[in-house]
Amino acid sequence: MNQRTFRTAAATGCALLVAAVGPACTGTAHAASPVGLATARVADAVRFPWLVGPVVVAHRGASRAAPENTLAAVDAAERQGFKWVENDVQQTRDGKLVVVHDGTLTRTTNVKRVFPQRAPWRVRDFTAAEIARLDAGSWFGKGFARERVPTLREFLRRMDEHDLRLLLEIKNPQLYPGIEARIVKELSAAGWLDRQHVRRRLVVQSFGANSVRTVHGLVPEVRTGFLGNPPLNALPSYARYVDQINPQLSKVDARYVAAVHRLRGAHGHRLDVFAWDVPLQNHLGIASTYGFDGVIV
Repeated sequence: MNQRTFRTAAATGCALLVAAVGPACTGTAHAASPVGLATARVADAVRFPWLVGPVVVAHRGASRAAPENTLAAVDAAERQGFKWVENDVQQTRDGKLVVVHDGTLTRTTNVKRVFPQRAPWRVRDFTAAEIARLDAGSWFGKGFARERVPTLREFLRRMDEHDLRLLLEIKNPQLYPGIEARIVKELSAAGWLDRQHVRRRLVVQSFGANSVRTVHGLVPEVRTGFLGNPPLNALPSYARYVDQINPQLSKVDARYVAAVHRLRGAHGHRLDVFAWDVPLQNHLGIASTYGFDGVIV
């Protein structure tokens, strides 16, 4: 099948699924309503055979089919055919690493009910044991009531069980001095700094340039990415310690991507561009138009 035929088939395949899968295919909403729950169940049973070409990364796991950043979202990503998963890592009050996106626990857990006097319910104000008590799935659907906020170690173990590849985001690094070293230590303890993982299964990224630079200094062999779209004249300085520039789709155009591609990154290869906020149903066409090497959907 040539590339044009393949793209047509891919687009047609997703178009046929839109009616059956709804938000799970279009990316327009999470499944919080009864209709959404039914949609999520359909989506969880669907494999996406067109996940080839550019790297396609499941944002916070398969977060249209299961609660984001949970082990269930990792399982769903594997069932749907994803090879890459993105997650968010933050730190608890007692220095443990947990996988959660928001700075507070209110949106995706029942923390207000369990700890009503602990406003504003920030991740960094709770111990790992306290966070482990929270329900991190019911907000998405009753069938996920047993899901918990996973530790990074638990998340890595589940990723290994499915032979998945990880785009790890250090979230809010300015709030957690030294988090980079703790993440590196955890990756090492879990076996994620061996040759196989480093070469083909791990990228560490952040919106914090200093955080990415720190990771590169601690483990120069690990690929790294900067989340954002630095000015063109600043790109050479980023290229000294990153392998990817990962912008929001709406913030760049094909000329910007081409300018990034003209530079070599920290490991001597052409800088890659992984864009986020890319809709799954036409990711191939968008990647081709812009020249993206990967998309986070």
